[in-house]
Amino acid sequence: MNNFDHLNLDGRLLQLLVAVIEEGSITRAAERLGVTQSAVSHLLDKLRGIVGDPLFVKSGRGIVPTARAEALALDARVLLDELRRFATHSDFDPARLKGHFTIAANDFQRDLLLPPLLDRLRDAAPGLSLRVLPSGVPSAEMLRDGGCQLVISPRPPEAGDILQKRLFEDDYRVFFDPRQRAAPAGLDDYLAADHITVRYEPHRGLEIDQVLAAQGIQRRFVASVPGFAGIPSFLRGSSRLATLPGLLGGGALYGFASAPLPLPSPTLPMYMVWHLRHRHDPAHSWLRGQLEAVVPAALAAAAPGG
Repeated sequence: MNNFDHLNLDGRLLQLLVAVIEEGSITRAAERLGVTQSAVSHLLDKLRGIVGDPLFVKSGRGIVPTARAEALALDARVLLDELRRFATHSDFDPARLKGHFTIAANDFQRDLLLPPLLDRLRDAAPGLSLRVLPSGVPSAEMLRDGGCQLVISPRPPEAGDILQKRLFEDDYRVFFDPRQRAAPAGLDDYLAADHITVRYEPHRGLEIDQVLAAQGIQRRFVASVPGFAGIPSFLRGSSRLATLPGLLGGGALYGFASAPLPLPSPTLPMYMVWHLRHRHDPAHSWLRGQLEAVVPAALAAAAPGG
C-alpha cells in the first residue's frame, strides 16, 4: 500500500492517463495536451506513485499500457465526464444544443428508427444533426473512445462499463417473390430452395443462420450480401428465399411476401447501447428518450399492413 493521499488525484492526471493511452505515445500526448514531454513524464511519475503501478512499459520503440492502466482509464473517462457535468449549468434545454450526435447502426435499425428520430430532433433541437456510422460488430471501444455516443444493435458488447436497454424485438420470417412462388409448404420445401442471406463480415452472419446451423439445419446459400438493402435484387423474379427480420417487410423488402419459418426460431432483440460515462449526461439522456419515443410508431409503420 502506498502513502499517497487519493486527494492528490485531480482531473489533469486523469486526462493525462487517457491521452497517453489513446495516443500510445508520450510525445503525441504532450502535443495533444499542449504541454512539454517532461511535464507529461513528471505527471506520469506522480500518477504511478498514487496508484502503485508502472502504468506503461516499453514495447519496441513505443510504450504499451499495463492491465492496471487500461482498467484505470475506463474509470478515468467516467470521472472526467462527471467533472464536466459538475461544472455545467443544470438547466437543460434541447433547443440550445449545437453540433452532431453520432449513432452506429446497421441498415435494418438505421432505416427503421433514425429517419423518424431525425424528424423529432429537428423539431426540438434544430441545432443538432445526426452522424450515422455502420456498427458492424459493435465493440466496447467504439463507445469508450468517443467515436460514437450510441450504438443500436442486436448484439451489445459485453463489458462492465457498457450500458444497454432493449428497444424492441422482432420475429424472423421467410421472404419470397409472390409472383414466382408460394410460401414454403413445410420444412422440406424450405430446405429444398436456394437461399440468400446477409453477411456483414467474413466470420459474422445473421444470428438466425448461426442458430439454425447449430441445430443441424442445412440450407443451400447461393449468395450473401453485406446488408439487407442487397437482398431484393436477388429475390425479385426468382424462387429463392431469404430468412430475415420480419419488420423489413415495411422497409427494404416492401412488396415481397413473407411467411413464418417452418420450424421454431428465436426472436431478434434490438438494444440501444451507450457508455457508462453518459449515464447522467442530460443531453444524452434526453436523446435516448427521443429514440425510445419513436419506436412504437416506427414498428407500427413497418408491420404488415402498417
